[in-house]
Amino acid sequence: MAVDDLLVQWKALCERYNHQKTAILPRARYKWTHLRFQDFKSVSEYNLAMHRITSLMKLCGESISEEDMLEKTLSTFHASNVLMQQQYRHSGFTKYSELVSCLLLAEQNNELLLKNHQSCPTGSAPFPEVNAASREVNAASSRGSTHRRGLGRGR
Repeated sequence: MAVDDLLVQWKALCERYNHQKTAILPRARYKWTHLRFQDFKSVSEYNLAMHRITSLMKLCGESISEEDMLEKTLSTFHASNVLMQQQYRHSGFTKYSELVSCLLLAEQNNELLLKNHQSCPTGSAPFPEVNAASREVNAASSRGSTHRRGLGRGR
């Protein structure tokens, strides 16, 4: 193949698929604008959506920085998790992947705590038997005694 042939093929591909950018980019921007961490059930689902959107935007020539991804994630936490959001901000993450790793670990720990709690909820342990201690005391005190009443036929 000659260089001219490659150039002609490249131009043909550009003409054929260049319109995709005009169709994909507005939809990717819309998805980026409306992406919220609180709308996902798990960190993995959010991470997948984040990477899909950023990949589409990169395909169209727009780049999303690590800072943008960090800010998008931290600023869209649910209102009940403000304290967690502040703690993650103060942790000083510089890479989105570091934040996601930390979020995944926290999610796994929370799931483990919930499973442990569900298997043995607070207050579900049986109460110690009240009479068990008094039975042991009575049995020990009567062993040394030679006068036993009520045993035998009464002879």
